[in-house]
Amino acid sequence: QVQFVESGGDLVQAGGSLRLSCATSRITFSINAIGWYRQAPGEQRELVARITSDGTTNYADSVKGRFTISRDNAKNTVYLQMNSLKPEDTAVYYCNGYISPTLVATSWGQGTQVTVSS
Repeated sequence: QVQFVESGGDLVQAGGSLRLSCATSRITFSINAIGWYRQAPGEQRELVARITSDGTTNYADSVKGRFTISRDNAKNTVYLQMNSLKPEDTAVYYCNGYISPTLVATSWGQGTQVTVSS
């Protein structure tokens, strides 16, 4: 079964930075676009950024210029570098295979909590 394991979340002050990691299997990593998603309390899960197998990236307007998604092919890992964090970035962050705006590759993992204090 396809699995994604997220890590790197923490409590940080506004204006700070964090780097999240998303590890998966070699096969999954090579054939899928992978997205970072987040879900704040009481809100729907939203796509934050995605990266295709050839390295093309897309971002939500709310994080453009602050977040950077990247991939390490040797480690089968996708990263989300988050800079200039804001309290509204507080959420549980998940990664998954991106298939379409409404479809992901597998069930959701536990995610990693990011909390930004003001």
